Amino acid sequence: MSFVLMRLNFLHPDPTDAQHMSDRYRAGIELAEFADKRGVAMVSTEEHQATPMGWSPTPLLTAGMILSRTERLAVTISALLVPLHDPIRLAQQLATIDLVSKGRISITTGLGYRPAEYTALGKDWKRRGKILDECLETMLRVWSGEPFDVGGETIQVGPMPYTRPHPTVMIGGSSPAAARRAARFGMPLQLPGPNPELEALYAAECEANGTAGFCITPDNVAMVHVVDDPDKAWAELGKHFWFEASTYHSWQPAGQTSAVHSHATNAEELRAEGIYQFLTPDQAVERIRDKGMLALHPLCGGMPIDAAWSSMELVADKVLPAVGVS
Repeated sequence: MSFVLMRLNFLHPDPTDAQHMSDRYRAGIELAEFADKRGVAMVSTEEHQATPMGWSPTPLLTAGMILSRTERLAVTISALLVPLHDPIRLAQQLATIDLVSKGRISITTGLGYRPAEYTALGKDWKRRGKILDECLETMLRVWSGEPFDVGGETIQVGPMPYTRPHPTVMIGGSSPAAARRAARFGMPLQLPGPNPELEALYAAECEANGTAGFCITPDNVAMVHVVDDPDKAWAELGKHFWFEASTYHSWQPAGQTSAVHSHATNAEELRAEGIYQFLTPDQAVERIRDKGMLALHPLCGGMPIDAAWSSMELVADKVLPAVGVS
């Protein structure tokens, strides 16, 4: 099976240019609409707060806009920093998006790893794990449609989601606490990479809690931009890959793991590392056949909008038909 997704985070070195950012957001939604018509399965977005480069601070809005303009593709938010949200409003927003899209929204919960995000949103960094547990408990109560107690008062919150019992919620993380949380709530565990010890712990905790679940374990993830000439693209556009990769690296505390965490110190090392790749259409087809999936990143790091369209058109015309996607 061939699985093709597109990542959008709208990162740009200068997000203060209103006209330019308007064009980028509109282009992202139009690219998603184009991708939907050509058989791309999913759009992936994420959440980061308190960044000077506008890195995906409103993924729920982005998801809702994309899903309202498409018919088939799904949207996943990986990760959504649930402790930074009011859980009742978050549950309502996800339910509404789920209703409009008829079940095409999913999230992976994240705690985040930047105290500045918690400070900016007035949340307690030291209680982040406890806050996540409380949020999940409240969201499940909202989605049940049943009355529940809040501060001594019984409330009932709607709407109920289209997906029953609730939209897909995965627990993201790379710690024993994340594995235990996922098992306790009976939710899938999404790991940043292969980790047999955590997978075994999760399985044991599921058995102990009487819950059923599964692990999602990405392996050898690469962010891809399809071009006719990779050497030329690295020379002209590689700086955009480098901007995203180096920015993300600068946020990582010691020991933090991520499927797309680069350790390169310059663009040449980034190319050799393979997390970010310019591929020809033939190379993209080969990657799909080898790995079973392709992760496109057409607007990566402020990539020019016309370059994004050129890449997606190559994908639609030369890659998707070759792997039987339509």
